Formats: sequence, C-alpha cells, structure tokens
Amino acid sequence: MFLWGTATASYQIEGAVREDGRGPSIWDTFSHEPGRVRDGHTGDVACDHYHRWAEDVALMAGAGLNAYRFSIAWPRVLPAGHGAVNPAGLDFYDRLVDALHERGITPVPTLFHWDLPQALEDEGGWLARDTAGRFADYAAIVAERLSDRVDMWITLNEPFVHMVFGYGLGMHAPGRTLFLDALPVAHHQLLGHGLAVQALRAAGARQVLITNNCTPVWPASGSEEDRAAADAYDTLHNRLFNDPVLLGAYPDLSAYGIDGLDVVRPGDLETIAQPLDGLGVNYYNPTRIAGPGADGLPFRDAGITGYPTTAFGWPVVPEGLRELLEGLKARYGEALPPVYVTENGCSYEGIDDQERIAYLDGHIAAAERAEGVDLRGYFVWSLLDNFEWAEGYHQRFGLVHVDFETQTRTPKASYHWLRERIAARA
Repeated sequence: MFLWGTATASYQIEGAVREDGRGPSIWDTFSHEPGRVRDGHTGDVACDHYHRWAEDVALMAGAGLNAYRFSIAWPRVLPAGHGAVNPAGLDFYDRLVDALHERGITPVPTLFHWDLPQALEDEGGWLARDTAGRFADYAAIVAERLSDRVDMWITLNEPFVHMVFGYGLGMHAPGRTLFLDALPVAHHQLLGHGLAVQALRAAGARQVLITNNCTPVWPASGSEEDRAAADAYDTLHNRLFNDPVLLGAYPDLSAYGIDGLDVVRPGDLETIAQPLDGLGVNYYNPTRIAGPGADGLPFRDAGITGYPTTAFGWPVVPEGLRELLEGLKARYGEALPPVYVTENGCSYEGIDDQERIAYLDGHIAAAERAEGVDLRGYFVWSLLDNFEWAEGYHQRFGLVHVDFETQTRTPKASYHWLRERIAARA
C-alpha cells in the first residue's frame, strides 16, 4: 500500500507545554529568550493539538490520507529526559494512535523532532555521548506502549538541520554557535539512532526508518573550485548522515581539515548501520554552491535564481526531487532501502492556495518519475499552519488554515485538491 500522508512535529502543533506533567524542552527555553524567534512567538499554544487532536484526525480522514507522520514529545514522556515516566504523556499518544486506526490511518511516529528535554541539554545535549543511550531508553519505553499498534517508526528527523542550525549556527534551539565543533552532534545523533533501532526491534517494532533532510547540490559553475566546493557541501549535508546508516562508514572529511571524528569508538559504526526498512527523505529545494567562503568553510551558498519562489523565498524546483531520488539510487545501489518522501511542502498565504496546488502537483509527479527507486510513500508538510521554528507563525505550510487567535481550522483549496489527487491514484 502506497502511503499518502501528512507530517507534523510535536512542538510545532501541540501546545499545552506545561500541562499533564510535561517537562520543558530546549524549544521552550529558546523561544522564550528575547530575539531568538521572530516577533517573540513561542509554541506555548501553537495549534492546541493536544486538546484538538480528534478534530485534526477527522481532517486527515476527510482529506483521504491513509498515513500520519507525527512526532512524540520526549519531554512529555520523560520530563527529565530519563528516569520517571510520565503516564499522562504516554496516554495522549495512546489515544491518538487508537483514533488514527479507527479512521484507517497508519500512524508513523517520529521519536525525535528537535524538542530535546531541557534537562538533557543541561547535561550536554547531543554533544554528550550519554544522550544517545538516553534516547534508546526513551525509544524502548514508547515502543513498549505502542508497538502493538504501530508498524512503522522513525528514529530521528533531519539530524543535519538539528546539528547545523541548533549547535553550529545558533539559529534553532539550543542556540549554540560551535560551527565545525558541532560535528560530534552528528555522531551522537546517529549513534542514538542505531541504539534506538535495536531497542525498537527488541520491543517488537516491525519497520524502522530514519528521516534525513537531503538536497541535490549544484556547482555554481563548471570550474574545478566550484565542483570541489559542491562536493564538500554534499559531504556535509547528505553523505555525513546517509553513508554511516547505509554503508557503515563516514565519508572523507578532509575538505574540512578533519581526519575523521574523534568521538567514534569501536563498534559505533556497526551500531549505526543497523538494517533499515526504509529511508525517509525530506526535500524542499536544491542547493547551489560556489568556491570557498570568507568564513573558513570550503564552500559558500551561491543561491538559486531563475525559478519561482515560495513565500519563504525558497526556490521551487520539482525536478530536484526526481534528481535527488535517482541520485540516492545511483550512490547507494542495493544498499538503498525503500524510500519514503517524509516531508515536502511550501509556505504560501491564503486559503485559495493555487500556488501550493501547483507545487504539490509538480513534486508528486517528479517523485513518480524517479527511475529505479522503490518509492513507497509521500507525506505533505504540513497538515496545519503551525509554529515554524525561528519564523514563529509567519510561514504557513498547512493544507489547513489555522486562525491562531481562535484556533479555527479551515481547509484550503490544496486540501480538497489533494483528496481528489489521492482518489484518482487509488
């Protein structure tokens, strides 16, 4: 069965950040620090999904979706990141999973979508190796409760983005600016993934994936310098997170003056390379790269011109998704498991969102044209307009419009279009 779904993330939609025993996350802390999030917005209420989940499940069913990718809030289950379990947190996801099944919707939970318990960040966060073990313990707790009704699990969401924006550049929580010193975060997240795969399997999980943010990398010109820069960026963005999982080895990092990661211990790569049942791929746009920048990095973003852009200013390049999928197959061959597009979407204003319809139509068609790729699902980002990280409530990615004052949900034209598109393919 091909999965037609939508995707959300706990901190972006749930709200209820101080209710029913939930502990603080790094995004609670970050969003309340002045200057971190546009206009001082926070996820304190977000879409109030914690109270309105039944309405939101009904909206999914009304769109004809047969899958829902959501994330579980680690601090809602383990307020301190480890130790005492919060029963009310597990109860919430228990109810959600049951409601999805009642509507014929496959639940696809992601265990980590960036809302690390603040208590763990205080102990070092993903810079600390211990966090990988804590993550596996958390995975085991959630799977013990839900694995009898959840067939497909995703461990991490976009570890590249969390490392770079959260620990490297300080644009996301926890707001650290370590630049290349953030690289241990890559390894500890991937180690946590591998340990979580083992924990999930032990608890009866039948399918396990990881979701990586991937981008086709285009050299700004045919010059040797630009091609080398593009290769260096491809290594950091794509291969650093795909190679260890699929090939059991890190790529060559010498372009960054690094001879391997010194945090890697014997046996780590074998743990990271646990067999997977699929690879989740999040795609938004290609990246155009030129020769080294002034900041000491071996590349610089040259920007993409000549294409329409979303309200976020992101270039709209549907064929980039086909290029990406075929490129993964070319690089990994038989090591590439079935692929799921676990996020693809765009920010536009308005309820009669014809631009979003054109965007989704183009990207779905491009994904279907990818040759040699075992494509098993496509998830739109996102069901609801929501808290868009450092942009607050200024970017609207939803199939459903949310009035953040009243929490009124209004399906957009794209919602109705998607229902017809799914029915036509059935």
